[in-house]
Amino acid sequence: MGKEYLIAGNWKMFKTVAESREFVQALAKEFTAFPGLEVAVFPPFTALAATHGLDPKIKIGAQNMFFEEKGAFTGEISPLMLRETADCVLIGHSERREIFAEHDEDVNKKLKAALQFNLPPVLCIGETLPEREAGKTLAKVRLQLEKALQGVAAADMEKITVAYEPIWAIGTGRNATPGQAQEVHHFIRQMLQEMAPGKKIKILYGGSVKPENSLELLVQEDISGVLVGGASLKVDQFSAIIQNALKLLRA
Repeated sequence: MGKEYLIAGNWKMFKTVAESREFVQALAKEFTAFPGLEVAVFPPFTALAATHGLDPKIKIGAQNMFFEEKGAFTGEISPLMLRETADCVLIGHSERREIFAEHDEDVNKKLKAALQFNLPPVLCIGETLPEREAGKTLAKVRLQLEKALQGVAAADMEKITVAYEPIWAIGTGRNATPGQAQEVHHFIRQMLQEMAPGKKIKILYGGSVKPENSLELLVQEDISGVLVGGASLKVDQFSAIIQNALKLLRA
């Protein structure tokens, strides 16, 4: 099989339990399963149980988790708990890093805990606008990747998906050009090949992905899917992005 795509939607702090169920049921009617296509949505914690297993075509992921199995950590959710209602988990999203002050060390602990509990992690990395303008994009991405994957066995690397999300393109309407995105994805691909030779690891692009720009992003050699924000909250928009991936798979 050639290229495989993962089309993922991060709902952030949107949608009630009822809205989440309704969305997943409506989305499931919009596309048919196809070899090489994986679709996942990341609802808020409250809607995980209600959406998990609703349709086999749609995986359900958690947006965050704590790295301990259990304990006196008020308000936190452990990987052990998530395993019952989630198929995967976002780790290190820029909003967790920027708003909630998560450090690279926290991200590393969470990543390893997710792997320990067989919860496939989607690791988010990306640079700020000042870093991009100062030409520090690749240095930032390298540092985040090295710190997040420190101590992770090469054998576990294939269970990880990496999502490159330039922070300046998240929710701003601005997005990296397909060429800019491909350049960083190629750099990440090379790094991952050095760390885990021969392992097939998906690298997603995230940052103001819409139906209008998704096809030209997905066609790039080292982009194996997208992590969608705002456009994943509307069935028609998210479905259109899935259809673009299907178009490429059927070509």
